[in-house]
Amino acid sequence: MKFGTEQARQTAEVIRKHIGDAKPEAAIILGSGLGRLADKITDRKVVAFHDVPGFPPPTVVGHSGSVVSGLLGGRRVVALSGRFHMYEGHGADLAGFPVRVLHELGAPTLIVTNAAGGIRRSFRPGDVMLIRDHINLTFRNPLIGAVEAGDERFPDMSDPYDPGLMRLAREVAKSQGLSMAEGVYCALLGPTYETPAEVKMLGVLGADAVGMSTVPEVIVARARGMRVLGFSCITNLASGLSDQPITHAEVLETTLIAGERMSALVAEIVHRLPETTGSRG
Repeated sequence: MKFGTEQARQTAEVIRKHIGDAKPEAAIILGSGLGRLADKITDRKVVAFHDVPGFPPPTVVGHSGSVVSGLLGGRRVVALSGRFHMYEGHGADLAGFPVRVLHELGAPTLIVTNAAGGIRRSFRPGDVMLIRDHINLTFRNPLIGAVEAGDERFPDMSDPYDPGLMRLAREVAKSQGLSMAEGVYCALLGPTYETPAEVKMLGVLGADAVGMSTVPEVIVARARGMRVLGFSCITNLASGLSDQPITHAEVLETTLIAGERMSALVAEIVHRLPETTGSRG
């Protein structure tokens, strides 16, 4: 299957049969253990991934695998509780495909969240990091191949995360008394966690947090002209910065604890989104 514009249109039509034709003002992708935000969506309509053409069922614990449509902060949203990772055997085009579908559903803004390991030594498990920029060390790109209808062939990535939305995030975090860090997210292919030597290298390269997702989604969003805002939940200190082994169970435990803060932050940001979200700045 080709995970391009035409398939995205067909998939969006199937989803509309379940959730209706109302256009979402924002789309949200929820990372490992961060599905609690979906519980805050009211007037909910839920579609399981297995009922969505082109969406494989998730294989990772902490990803429920559903499309949730409804109201968050008084605004209409569509959220993906779960995502597709390249370490599951998927190509970069499939990892970014849900964003194509969200764009076809009419969402002008994308909010991405993930669980990440902290490289910056001042981080502590449970911290929230506003993603200021990213480094793609997966060595995969979802735009490789013939240009898709509606895509920009060479998307500008000088500001992959929208400056205006980042300003809004800072304002909301301050109003909630949330101490929010900012930094650079680095995506690796996985599924192994990083070695201490790799973590040291990533720090030298300028990374503040590391994970195995998000970047393909952001690349597709920028190719489609969507505004993007991103957050990492720091779930653990990266390898070599602690004497504790890293486990997925630890990741999920931390996101359960920090998920309420992340959910409140994103909900209020959605509530304060400007009426017209198509322009950057």
